[in-house]
Amino acid sequence: MTYGESARTAARRTRSTILAALAVVSAALVGVLIYQSLASSAVLHGDHRGALGEADGAVPDGVTVFDDEIPAVANLDPDLLGALRHAATDAADDGVEFFVNSGWRSPQYQEQLRQKAVSEYGSAEEAARWVATADKSLHVSGDAVDIGPANATAWLSQHGAEYGLCQIYSNESWHYELRPKAVDRGCPRRYADPTHDPRMRQ
Repeated sequence: MTYGESARTAARRTRSTILAALAVVSAALVGVLIYQSLASSAVLHGDHRGALGEADGAVPDGVTVFDDEIPAVANLDPDLLGALRHAATDAADDGVEFFVNSGWRSPQYQEQLRQKAVSEYGSAEEAARWVATADKSLHVSGDAVDIGPANATAWLSQHGAEYGLCQIYSNESWHYELRPKAVDRGCPRRYADPTHDPRMRQ
């Protein structure tokens, strides 16, 4: 091997070593960034996996107001839940079944929904028409429930006041809260959306 060939071979080895070292360093940096991202997500969401599930209030399909094992139902205000179950029992006589689309939510889950709404609607102001902040949400306190399907909300629209169950917002036919006085006086006038509700204002 000539001196020139030996020098070229050494240069190739040096380049290969440098490229391999750069690949290892890059992989390590990517790993650190991914770990930090997952760790931050876990802290935000209050668990080690960073995923929000039933324990935070997510509701699987087919949940009714009688499903005590589902936190979104079990953590509702007892008076609200009692009224819902009374109404659901009577609605069943008319062939109507109440399904819970959303009930109690953890603050972390509420914040996740709010952030998703901001992305979907383009601003925090517009998102506020649909999703309250965690410190204001009646879902977080267990005082609100979203009911479906359409025949259930239609039944509640007609009969809900008899149980103190009232639709609160004109833009959310599925959102119900307990208003005990409605049994005698009827449901109060609805707000156009949550931004018109004094309870939701900062």
